[in-house]
Amino acid sequence: MRAAVFQGPGAIAWQEVPDPDIVDQSDVVVRVDLVTICGTDLHILKGDVPEVTPGRVLGHEAVGTVVEAGRDVRTVRPGDRVLISCITACGRCRYCREGRYGQCLGGGGWILGHTIDGTQAEYVRVPFADLSVHPLPSAVDSADAVLLADIFPTSYEVGVLNGRVQPADTVVVVGAGPIGLAAITTARLYSPGRVVAVDFAASRLDAARALGADATVGADEDPEQLVADLTDGQGADVVMEAVGVPEAFESCTRMVRPGGHVANIGVHGKPATLHLEDLWIKDVTLTTGLVDTASTPMLLSMLAAGRLPTSQLVTHRFELGQMEEAYEVFGRAAGTGAIKVALGAPQHTAVQVPAPPAVA
Repeated sequence: MRAAVFQGPGAIAWQEVPDPDIVDQSDVVVRVDLVTICGTDLHILKGDVPEVTPGRVLGHEAVGTVVEAGRDVRTVRPGDRVLISCITACGRCRYCREGRYGQCLGGGGWILGHTIDGTQAEYVRVPFADLSVHPLPSAVDSADAVLLADIFPTSYEVGVLNGRVQPADTVVVVGAGPIGLAAITTARLYSPGRVVAVDFAASRLDAARALGADATVGADEDPEQLVADLTDGQGADVVMEAVGVPEAFESCTRMVRPGGHVANIGVHGKPATLHLEDLWIKDVTLTTGLVDTASTPMLLSMLAAGRLPTSQLVTHRFELGQMEEAYEVFGRAAGTGAIKVALGAPQHTAVQVPAPPAVA
């Protein structure tokens, strides 16, 4: 098969690699029908994730069709269309029993495209299939479902839930990329008073407004002053960092009110300064986190019911073999306007059920 292989910092190649096989009887092998690129993949290319070594197949988000299943797999079978979660879970260790699948001690956690070969390929082996792939309802389109592999559960769990968003809160999301936009969407489920989006790219601020941000501001236009003006100088109740750079994190800690929450979502490759000389007296709660994907079934139910807008986030479509071009477009998002890219040809076509005839 062919796959996107990490060559070292700054380089990937779409090349031939061995087909995956069942290794453990809890595995499935999935034909990848639709896959996407994550901001974390860009961090890997920058060298921010040293655990990813040259030769690794990248990717941890996909929708596909099961082609082979180990004898211990109970929840799916060959032919099933499934969502591949970015997190795998053994289901037996201490953290899995607590629902903290991202911290799995039994060989799971974030392993796809990290410590084992990932989803940016024609086929992928997924361990612990019963807890790591989700059968997709027939009403859910693959291009929508793929956004629930990572960005929506990440934004919801690490941003909205960790940030303790409440009705009437002022919520600031720093970074209006895919994660930030999903954070805006899921924060609005809790009826905040206002949501403010911060980014350098005008196209992403436009997207933030379309998804429900009440105010937007350029990262170079003094967002801290805007937040102060909107809150009578108190600061925001919840500030989410969705960039992964020191300047963004430090700005978040200056925008939060006393007693507020800073929820860090971004992947950081460099140290950031924690200004405890200012924060120690403010009763601020700071959270970090890797997504657990415990919320994925709930989010899938919302998506199937039409309650979770996702389709606006996919701005560019490519054939699977155009992986290198897709990385180039996604990596230059400020210039290309890319929010989320999708690669592959979805195999699923929704079945239209005719309405029953009217009764006289």
